[in-house]
Amino acid sequence: MGGSQVNQALVRLYFEVRDGSRDPVAAWAKLTGNSQEYQRSRGERRVPLDDGTAAELAAAAIAHTSARHGADRVAALATSPLARLVGGLGGAVLTEHPCAPEQVLGPRFAGPRAEDWARAAYVLLWGENNRLARTAGAPMVIAGRYKGQKVVAIGTHPTRLSDETLVVRPGTDGALAMAMGHVLLKEFFLDRTPFHGHAMERTDLPFLVRLREREAAFVPGGLAGRVCDRLSLYGGEAVEVLLPRFDDGPGVLRRGVPVLRDGDELVTTVFDLLLAVYGLARPGLPGVWPGGYDDRLEPYTPAWQEACTGVAASRTLKIARELGVTAEKTGGRCVIVPGRLETPHADTAYRAMLALLVLTGCGGGWAQAGGAGIPLVPYLCLHACGEDRSDVGALSWALADGLFHRRTSRSVLLEAVRDGWPMAPSPRVLALPRPIYPLPPDVDLLIGPDDHCDLSPPDPDLVARAMDGMAGHAAPAEPRDGREGGRMRLLVDHAWMREYGEALPVYRPPGLGIPLKPTQLVRVT
Repeated sequence: MGGSQVNQALVRLYFEVRDGSRDPVAAWAKLTGNSQEYQRSRGERRVPLDDGTAAELAAAAIAHTSARHGADRVAALATSPLARLVGGLGGAVLTEHPCAPEQVLGPRFAGPRAEDWARAAYVLLWGENNRLARTAGAPMVIAGRYKGQKVVAIGTHPTRLSDETLVVRPGTDGALAMAMGHVLLKEFFLDRTPFHGHAMERTDLPFLVRLREREAAFVPGGLAGRVCDRLSLYGGEAVEVLLPRFDDGPGVLRRGVPVLRDGDELVTTVFDLLLAVYGLARPGLPGVWPGGYDDRLEPYTPAWQEACTGVAASRTLKIARELGVTAEKTGGRCVIVPGRLETPHADTAYRAMLALLVLTGCGGGWAQAGGAGIPLVPYLCLHACGEDRSDVGALSWALADGLFHRRTSRSVLLEAVRDGWPMAPSPRVLALPRPIYPLPPDVDLLIGPDDHCDLSPPDPDLVARAMDGMAGHAAPAEPRDGREGGRMRLLVDHAWMREYGEALPVYRPPGLGIPLKPTQLVRVT
């Protein structure tokens, strides 16, 4: 006997059908074809099962479902042992990774390889339950520390893996990231310009952005479709722009940006808008600006973040400077290893963290891939949850256009899917590494660790071998590497991002959350 377990009545029925057929796929088809008897057999206690039979049972279910209903009706959470096999067959691989890397770094970004971590000169372990210690990357980082690598942990609890730890209040990681960005822009873009070439060639900072008139001032609109020959338009005409602020309720920041006239339109650069968002004043620009790093009232200074996070302003300055100097001296060998963030606005915080890598030329240093698979939360929201009562319009910024007024998160999800947002159908076979509820209905075989599942996860290599020659089996595809280049984006040009005031990096404090935030459904191409 191996380590597999199976629902007692299910395996009894399977063998009754299997005895009359030499074809496991046909046996599974006949078993699940009698849906009433099959469903009654589920839910009984699980009993041990030898590994070979467990693999055959799973293989038959996967092969039949792929051939009869389509490969995308087989799903596995990305951390399941069967995820690679399911993905290779064209099934739905469900991911809990944040959407932010895809939005900022591009849909083909795959993250650094484990061996790249050992070459990193500076590593930020950012977020709770960081799985670095339980992955193949841990020895690489340990090896890197022998070469002088510095590891800084940021989270609500200290960690033994780091040289230094910043303990932040739950849900405030984004405030710290914004303050670090304030320092980087001041000292590495205004005071001196070591990352100017990178910014011009590899980011959207020189892109031109249209400004829309609003309340005797202007608000950022969409991209104008052209790249400026310099980062900033500073030195000519300037106007006041209104920008979102959430740390003191849904408010508005009044800042100034330099502009050019393009026919009847005014345009500025992403870089000039970014300086306005982060609060970097320049002589002659209108608006209300921080008085310096020690200003506690205007975001996003080191002193301002101290009241949010509990991290001393001096330590924020120190870590930001270390990141910038190390990136400058090493050509961008800095890495952020993200963990779970305890806030409903984690996607916003991740974008603020990613901005630190984009600004310092470390775009390949986000140690987690984005865009690889079907996001789990939308998948469950669509297939397992009923209508919700959430009002996604409640998260819009103060000068929003009302796109989400009295809309539910599920209605926005359905709209996104209709407009081409990728989503797999409800699963018939589902493999999970841990309990997840609610579950989609009409699952024929639930593979997972607890007693509510039909079958505990079998060895994936045995399942792959069992599938050889089965009807409907297709050879697994080779995974794509996803390391193609492209410009990194600090402005996510999408109407939904502008509606929420999150097209540019911003901080949202912990508090109001909804089951599915529409900004998690924004894709870039």
